Amino acid sequence: MGKTALITGITGQVGSYLAELLLEKGYRVIGMTRRTSTDVHERIQHIVDDIEFVSGDLLDQTSITEIIAGSKPDEVYNLAAQSFVPASWTQPVLTGEFTGLGVTRVLEAIRAVDPAIRFYQASSSEMFGKVQDVPQTEQTAFYPRSPYGVAKLYGHWITINYRESYDLFATSGICFNNESPRRGREFVTRKITDAVARIKLGLASELVLGNLDAQRDWGFSGDYVKAMWLMLQQDTPDDYVIATGRTHKVREFCRIAFESAGLGSYEKYVRTAPKFIRPAEVDLLVGDPSKAKRELGWEPEHSFEDLVEMMVRADLDRLSKAVPV
Repeated sequence: MGKTALITGITGQVGSYLAELLLEKGYRVIGMTRRTSTDVHERIQHIVDDIEFVSGDLLDQTSITEIIAGSKPDEVYNLAAQSFVPASWTQPVLTGEFTGLGVTRVLEAIRAVDPAIRFYQASSSEMFGKVQDVPQTEQTAFYPRSPYGVAKLYGHWITINYRESYDLFATSGICFNNESPRRGREFVTRKITDAVARIKLGLASELVLGNLDAQRDWGFSGDYVKAMWLMLQQDTPDDYVIATGRTHKVREFCRIAFESAGLGSYEKYVRTAPKFIRPAEVDLLVGDPSKAKRELGWEPEHSFEDLVEMMVRADLDRLSKAVPV
C-alpha cells in the first residue's frame, strides 16, 4: 500500500504540480479545500478523479484536526496561504491568520493526532525582503518587507519551534519565486505572458507594470515540488533554500517574453504606473540552493528562458482557441 499525503492549497499552482508528482509515485492524495460557491479545480481538472477531497479551513482548528485524524496521512504538505503579496497590504490581518497562524493550527493537529506524521511548510523568499546577504542561504538573516513576508516568517519559525519542542518531522522549503503556465494572472510573470499573448493576437495594445528593475530568482514550479517531496524522504528534518541561483529583472522577463512571441522590443508596449509600486519594495532576491543540491540531490531542470517561453506558448495557445478565426 502506498503512502497517503494530505495537501492544503491543492487547487493552487504549486499544489497542482505536487499532486501530479505524488500520484505518479503511487500516493493516495487527499486535497483540503475550502467550501466555495464556484469551481476552483481548474488547475487539477485533469487529475481530479484521482484525488480525494475534504473540506476544511486553515482558520478553523477543529476542521483541520478532524481531517488529519480521519485521513491518517503519512505526509502533510501545507501550501495554502493568502499568497499574493500586494493583497497582503490591503488584507494584512487575514493574511496573518491564513499564512501565519494557519501553520500553527496544522502543526497542533499533527501533534495531537499523530506526531509521526511528516510535515512540509511552504516558506518564502519574501522572508528575506530587504536582503542582508547576496545570495540568500539558510543562514541569511530575515527582513520581511510586506505583511505577507512577516506572516510567512511566523509560519517558518513556528515550524522550527514545533520541530525542536515536540520532536516533529517538520521541514520548511524556503522557495524562491516559482512560476508556470498555471500561475495566477494577478502575478507579474503571468500578467506579462498573458499580455504578450493578447497583444500578439490583437486583443490588447499595451502592458502596464510597476518596478521593472525589481530582481527575482524565478524557477519552474514543476521542478520545485520535487524538492518538497525529497525533504520529507530524508532521515532528519531540516530547512532548505529552493532556488535556481540566478536573478533576473522584470524587464528581462519582458524582453524574452515579447521576443519569443515575435513582437520585437518590449519597450514599444510596456509602460509603468505608480499604483503598481509596492509601499516597501523588495529589490533583489537570489537564492543559493547549494544545500538542497548537496543533501537532497535536487537540481532545477528548466532554465529561466525555457520557463518564460513555456508560459508565453501556453497563453498563446489558450487565447488563440478563444479568438474567432
